[in-house]
Amino acid sequence: MSHDYEALGLVAGLEIHQQLDTETKLFCNCPTERREPAEAARSFTRYLHPTKSELGELDEAALEESRVDREFEYLAFDTTCLVEEDDEPPGRLDEEALETALEIASLLDCTVVDGVHVMRKIVVDGSNTSGFQRSALVATDGEIETDDGPVGIADMLLEEESAARIEEHDEGVTYGLDRLGIPLVEIGTKPDIRTPEQAREAAERIGMLLRSTGKVKRGLGTIRQDVNVSIEEGARVEMKGVQSLDDIDDLVANEVGRQVELLDIAETLQERDATVAEPQDVSGVFEETDSGVIAGAESVFAVRLGGFDGIVGREIQPDRRLGTEFSDHAKRHGAGGIFHTDELPAYGVTEAEVESLRAAVDAQADDAVALVAADTEIAEGAIEAVADRAETAIEGVPEETRGANEDGTSQYLRPLPGAARMYPETDVPPVEPDLADVETPELLTERVDRYRTEFGLDAGLAEQVAYGRYMPAFESAVDRGVDPTTAASTLESTLTELRRDDVSVENLTEETVLAVLELVEDGELAKEGIGPVLTELADDSTLSAEDAIEAAGLSGVDRAAVRETVVEVIERNEKQVETEGMGAFSALMGECMGALRGKADGEVVSELLREEIGKRT
Repeated sequence: MSHDYEALGLVAGLEIHQQLDTETKLFCNCPTERREPAEAARSFTRYLHPTKSELGELDEAALEESRVDREFEYLAFDTTCLVEEDDEPPGRLDEEALETALEIASLLDCTVVDGVHVMRKIVVDGSNTSGFQRSALVATDGEIETDDGPVGIADMLLEEESAARIEEHDEGVTYGLDRLGIPLVEIGTKPDIRTPEQAREAAERIGMLLRSTGKVKRGLGTIRQDVNVSIEEGARVEMKGVQSLDDIDDLVANEVGRQVELLDIAETLQERDATVAEPQDVSGVFEETDSGVIAGAESVFAVRLGGFDGIVGREIQPDRRLGTEFSDHAKRHGAGGIFHTDELPAYGVTEAEVESLRAAVDAQADDAVALVAADTEIAEGAIEAVADRAETAIEGVPEETRGANEDGTSQYLRPLPGAARMYPETDVPPVEPDLADVETPELLTERVDRYRTEFGLDAGLAEQVAYGRYMPAFESAVDRGVDPTTAASTLESTLTELRRDDVSVENLTEETVLAVLELVEDGELAKEGIGPVLTELADDSTLSAEDAIEAAGLSGVDRAAVRETVVEVIERNEKQVETEGMGAFSALMGECMGALRGKADGEVVSELLREEIGKRT
């Protein structure tokens, strides 16, 4: 459903989180490389609890996280240290990370702060062993351009990345410390965005500026977008963890639709004088139930929702209903979900049981009933959470933090955090930024133009290289005298083709690829042999580029040997050459290259083939 966003008063803002490609982490000398869980050297467990701020306040979001009793397991590696484990104080702010942050600030047209002070942000979901994330304000008050007008940059922070969530299980969550402490920048826009399309464009623009530095990590999970959305009669909602830029406009549009539906639901409930009763134990209703889920539960708790009949099952996002919202809150307290009378009888619950349930809670015709079946403690906590969410449904749209789903919808995570979760970090001294040596990087859009004019790349290939992850490798190749087109096509086309053929391209280092390209430039390997040689190197990283040429059977042939092969091909196709003359060139070229199996450069073969055909016509 489309909406008049101007009439609704849509206001949106972005928070972009981008990992930096630094040599070491933000507060220690550990490398920023990612590891597989199976490579862990050891593990340990922690329990985390919220602490009060300097003003003696507890952050509401942290408090809700703490209500779920969970054990956190952490996997440590030979590339992590005691800083990640919170058994050693952090070191000074990484200089390379700060320098990169200052470059990004210049691209965003931000004003850099006089002093960078590290703060602690309370986080008790297990994603940091310390129970907080270290964060530092670097710059403020910038601006980017979009087709629908400028979008202000409120602030840019330099932060430590969280631990990587590996597995969630009954006891708690397992995290990997390899990611914890990788430097990242958080860029927050002002609430200047007015349409879903502008939100996507702003995110794309910021992403382009970040990649322009050449100092940010690439790949899945290295950049995340959070989106803040509200409409005039609704509330500010933060949606976290958007992985793809393609999802941002759908996410904003669906959130607007959700808030519109919730406002309409609230109006209906208010007209019905809706109420939420006290939850109660209704286990007796289901003592002989055939419902597998309910029968296996220790207790069943229910709450009467006065005036909610037909409302709980109402769709508020694609394939998500108000009841789904209630279920999200129940799940936060350990329950598997909820049942409600808008969808019953079903799931093994009979019509007679529904009538008994309604009678047990004194539900009338226009009332709904929600229930939770679980262990007693979990069921009690979950049904209380459902009741609280039902109360807010009567009022309108709740402020909250939600998680982005892959289909463009979102689900409840926790309340919005407040200022109570921030307090100073006393272990890390402040830094005065030095702007003297900070240079504004070349924009990717400018780089595309330069690659076309300076290196003669076509528009498509120039854009692929400039925006791609291999841009630094391309720059290095050209600096070493490699033909730009050969370098670009190898990095953007050959490697892609090899990956599709299940070649372990991830085993190839930048230096390995550059060594192969240098051999091509030196005339020791034909361009046609790049793929086979890289395949050999991917299979056996101990080989040198020269050894890989031998292993691939592509040791070069001299010009005389190439001519000999060309003549043999022409003689086998003598009648075709006599009839078609130079028109036979394309067919014979393919046969020549096949006979030489990548041992000779295509340009040399082409030259000699044309020469030999010319002699016979």
